[in-house]
Parts: sequence; C-alpha cells; structure tokens
Amino acid sequence: MSHTSNQDQLLEWLSGQYAEQTEYLQAVDEIVNDIMPVANVHDDYKKCDVVRRLCVPERIIQFSVQWMNDNNEIEIHRGWRVQHNGLIGPYKGGLRFHPTVNESILKFLAFEQTFKNALTGLPMGGAKGGSDFNPKGRSNNEIMRFCQAFMGELQRHIGSHTDVPAGDINVSSREIGFLYGEYRRIHNQFEGTLTGKDISFGGSHVRTEATGFGLIYMLEAVLAEHDEQLEGKCVGVSGAGNVALHAALKAVTKNAIVVSLSNSRGCLIKKDGFSESDIRWAIENNASYNNVLTALADESSADAVWQENKKPWGQTMDICLPCATQNELDENDATQLKDNGVKYVLEGANMPCTSEAQRVFADARIPFVPGKASNAGGVALSGLEMAQNATFSRDSWEALDNELQSIMQHIHQQCVEEGKDGDFIHYAKGANIAAFRRLADAMVAQGV
Repeated sequence: MSHTSNQDQLLEWLSGQYAEQTEYLQAVDEIVNDIMPVANVHDDYKKCDVVRRLCVPERIIQFSVQWMNDNNEIEIHRGWRVQHNGLIGPYKGGLRFHPTVNESILKFLAFEQTFKNALTGLPMGGAKGGSDFNPKGRSNNEIMRFCQAFMGELQRHIGSHTDVPAGDINVSSREIGFLYGEYRRIHNQFEGTLTGKDISFGGSHVRTEATGFGLIYMLEAVLAEHDEQLEGKCVGVSGAGNVALHAALKAVTKNAIVVSLSNSRGCLIKKDGFSESDIRWAIENNASYNNVLTALADESSADAVWQENKKPWGQTMDICLPCATQNELDENDATQLKDNGVKYVLEGANMPCTSEAQRVFADARIPFVPGKASNAGGVALSGLEMAQNATFSRDSWEALDNELQSIMQHIHQQCVEEGKDGDFIHYAKGANIAAFRRLADAMVAQGV
C-alpha cells in the first residue's frame, strides 16, 4: 500500500484485517471521510502516512481476569486495554464493565477518544479499556474482588505518565476506588494513575457532573452561534446514567423543558418537563432501584408516562441529546425527529447516532455535534484532575466549572473554524479536522 492511497484503499486495507469489527470500521469510516482531503493536500502528512497510522492502535493488551465469587467459585473474564495513540500525552480513556464489551467496541472508543482528547487542547493521548464482566446483581464484595483482580493485570501497563484510565459504563467512583486501592498497594505509590477518584483521595470537584454539564455548555455555545438561547427550549434526552441525568439537571436549571429520559427497557416521558427535584431524585436514587425511571414515574406525578420498549425520539423536541449508548439513534429515528421539527442534535454518548442517521441530519441542514466534541467535558475534567494530582493541589468547584465552560467554548470555536460552510456549520467535520491537524502535526514532528 502506497503512502498516497486514497480513502477507499485505506478502508479496504482495514476491512481486510478487521472485517468482523463493525463498530471500529464505522468510526474510522466517519472520521477518514472528513480528514482524507486535508491529508491529501499536505505533503508531510502523505509522506508520513499519517492517516493510516492514526487509524491503527499502537498497542492492544488483552488479559484474563480470574477471581473468586461469593460462592467460592472461580470466575474468568476477559479484560482489555487499547492504547490507541500517545502522540500528545499519556494514554487517557475510560474503563467499561459490560457483557457487550469486545475488542471492536474498545477500538472504536479508543479511536474516538484520541480525537476527542486532541480537541480539548490538553496533553492527553487516547485509550479505552474494560471487561465483559457485568457488575449488575453482584455484591459489593464481588465487585471489589473483581476490580482487584482486574487491576492486578492492568497495573503493569498504566501509570501517571504512561496511561491514566477513568470510569465509563458501570465503572463509577466505587469501582475506581477499588481499582486505585489495589494499584496503590501493589506499587506503594500515591499518584494520579486513575481519574474519577473520590474527592477524599485525590479526586476533583465537578468530575462526576462534567460530561453532562459540558454537553449543555456546548449546547449553549451552539445556540449562541445561531442567535438562540436555551431557556424555554424543549429538550429530549435518552439514557438514565450519569451523563443523561446531569445533562438533564443542568438543562432544567437553565429553564429548558426536558421531556424524556430512557434506558434499555423503555422511556419515561413528561411532556410538561421534569422538575429539578425529579432529576435530583433520580441522581440520588439511581443505584437503589432496578429501574430508576419507573420508580421516578411513581415518585413524580401522574403525567410522567413510562413507555415500555420505546425510544424517546417520537416526541416533538427542539433539541435532541442522545446520551445512552452507541448506535441507539438510527435512520428511522432521525427521520422522525426531522419531520417533528428538531433543530439541533448533540451527542452525549459515544457515537449514538448511526451513519445513516447522521446523513439525515446533514441533508436536512440540522446542526449535529458529534460526541468527540460535545461530550468531551468528562475527559477535560479528568485532565484537570491529573494536573491537580501532579501538583498535589485541589482547585475549587467554581474554578473548575469555569475552566470546563472555557474548554467547551474552545472546542466549539475549533469546530466552527474548520467546519463552516457558508451559513451552515458542519460540526462533525470541523471536530474531525481540528483534532486531526493537532495529531498529524505531532506525528510529523516526532518522525516515523
């Protein structure tokens, strides 16, 4: 394969090696489509074969996690760490514990994370990891023992200047605490090797809220760019986890009307909008219920309606915020949203909109902001937590929240500069190109 290979040849080369890794190939296809024209007019990028090298992870670590459950039975799970790219800083990205975790999903997440981290302006490379272990229904002791066994393997490959994992789906402050405790015992060092830690041992204010709050700060920047404001807008949110609930909370406190939340079993619709107390109740009680949304329907009022096995995208809304999981919003959903007059779509999850859905929004000239830009608030705060750990300091809530807002505005500005096309802004294209330039320049500067 020559250095000047075009997009089709690159994708054919990758598909030949990873044909079964559909999520990874989808992520590559979406980004390469935007960055290849930039690479093709830059001789240094072509000479260093930058695009192809950025698509392939630098390192994939797979290991066995062997541990004993409460019945004194040995269980064996698979664990991974995909260290995709370390050009501009230590590898950085979350850990996900979920039965669906596999190499393709982690490769796509690590690839996206590389571009997301580059957008923040902070010195962080891209990575992702996790296990097919499902913590749902497990005792606290079982989760602790699994985390300790997982870290017993992972600890060989991470460190504050090497790779700094964080949480992701099913890995919250509890799991981070168990993981960090094991790392500290093994290495006899207190260092910023994990982010998302509890505030009592090196954690940061605003980290829990950062992804959801950052999504709303990005939304405000997008609205301001279009001479609009959030107050009074009808907002549809999918998901019922950390990102969805904190995005809903921030939107409600800014007088938006949040009409939906959802999970894998259905959606909860409240047409006159959830109250701030509704959202705070869901945040506080999320871990106490098998389905916090049906519990919220009972707790809230008669006008909150639970719809079994439904998505929220049939509702009329000004703003769509998919915050659940990858490929949750498909072409039919996008068409329905378009027909119902949606004006803006911002991803709170990683790649929740399928390629076909994104095309529907693009064809209708609906501003669409991809997750690598709109949900970068979480990793941005992780970067700030790393800085605090390195200097043995703790910044105030207000200072960190202001810094988060500044970073989201910086990301928005990059998207506008690289994605503006007349009176329309291709946010996805702008995000991809801005991140690519930073990564490509670093690769050329560091040599082959």
